[in-house]
Amino acid sequence: MSGHSHWAGIKHKKGINDVKRAKIFTKHGKIITLVAREGGGNVNANLRLKLAVDRARADNMPKENIERAIRRGAGEIKGGAEIENVFYEAYGPGGIMMVIKATTDNKNRTVSEIKSILSDFGGRLGEPGSVTWNFGFSGGKYQPQNASAVGAETETQYEKLLEALDEQGDVEEVYDNLRENRETEIMD
Repeated sequence: MSGHSHWAGIKHKKGINDVKRAKIFTKHGKIITLVAREGGGNVNANLRLKLAVDRARADNMPKENIERAIRRGAGEIKGGAEIENVFYEAYGPGGIMMVIKATTDNKNRTVSEIKSILSDFGGRLGEPGSVTWNFGFSGGKYQPQNASAVGAETETQYEKLLEALDEQGDVEEVYDNLRENRETEIMD
């Protein structure tokens, strides 16, 4: 009967699902902490916090985790690294200009991981100001001023790059100049 344990099969499936859920909960926790720090820890007075909590609840994040993230953002819990929003400018395959928004507690780790992902898919990190000149900022979002077109092969490679950035837990949104008014929100 070796290798036919019912529990062993369940354990492997549960382990995979737990990893996915932990990644989603971590991302929600960072967002809630950041929003609570910026606008206060009262859910009724802070609309952005209420929206972040509602999204976390929609993904079945435990109430204790949500409350802990709010307390951390409100300054009631000390310790741990400071969570902040960071923006990186990059060039994707075919010269696609990208602004990558991330929420992180460790900028060095995040920039290293993003550089690695970009280089794997034919992209590179840009210097400050190298890409943002082509974007306008309105309504809390980056909008491209000049859109560019690329071939189908480059666009396929770019889509793979976006999937890899989605796997990186700190990346929230990617703005590009591939098409007008195109934005990719990473939250799955």
